[in-house]
Amino acid sequence: MTVEQTTAVRPVTPQERAARAARNGGEPTLEFADRVPYDAYVRASTLHRLQEPLSDDPGEMSFLMVSQIMELYFGLTCHELRHAKCELREDRIWEALPPLRRAALHLEGLNAAWHGLRWMSPADFNRFRDRLGEGSGFQSAMYRQLEFLLGLRDRALIRPFRRQTEVYDELTAALATPSLWDEVVALLARKGFDVPAELLSRDVNAEHEGHPAIEAAWVRIYGDNGPDNHLRLLGDALTEIAEEFGDWRWNHVKAVQRTMGAKVGSGGSAGLAWLQRSMARVVFPELWSARTAM
Repeated sequence: MTVEQTTAVRPVTPQERAARAARNGGEPTLEFADRVPYDAYVRASTLHRLQEPLSDDPGEMSFLMVSQIMELYFGLTCHELRHAKCELREDRIWEALPPLRRAALHLEGLNAAWHGLRWMSPADFNRFRDRLGEGSGFQSAMYRQLEFLLGLRDRALIRPFRRQTEVYDELTAALATPSLWDEVVALLARKGFDVPAELLSRDVNAEHEGHPAIEAAWVRIYGDNGPDNHLRLLGDALTEIAEEFGDWRWNHVKAVQRTMGAKVGSGGSAGLAWLQRSMARVVFPELWSARTAM
């Protein structure tokens, strides 16, 4: 937290809280010496000043704010996945499950955000679309961070950020860091599964495309119905994340169909066709292919 936050948000003990309630007769505190503590912590007044529509169309505020909400969910999900990676690296499977489950719930909330744009037809979007210039969700750096964490890697996709040195460096570092799935594969090797050496020493900049040995490991894991099979719980948590992320990509396709049809994308891509092709890249591929052999 910043200095401003630490001075404005003062810790309160349960005894102090009870004493305040007794003095107030059960009514909420309405007077504060400094900033309202809720605003000091959440920064609500700052958040509500971050919307600057480029047109006079009232619908643009929905588009802008829902986009910002999605950005926050991208960041929150990345936070959880990085936490889970650290736990898995130390073989703490049980401890990795809570952040993975939270990540799945955050992705569920991310998907729900699309509902706020279901009103938008091509005519509605066209009223302010030209004001966005070449701006496109394709250019979201935090979404790229999320993709990289999930194992979807394409170095070409960080090129738009070359002039934003700090963002570019962060994305370059993310590409050079093992993904969540890389950590899972390394964990399976440490647990005694037959993982080829080339999978453990491969260039992490490359996208993982699936391997029969990892598929066989998951078949074995799911064949063990023992109560202490934490790896199966890990597989279930990862499957839920993959499903929710896949739902988000499909919801994105539907939103583009609803608002743009097959027009060229704002950022110069093929729009709908590009999104449909991108869905062929599978998250955690062996978790899915293994189901055929189970």
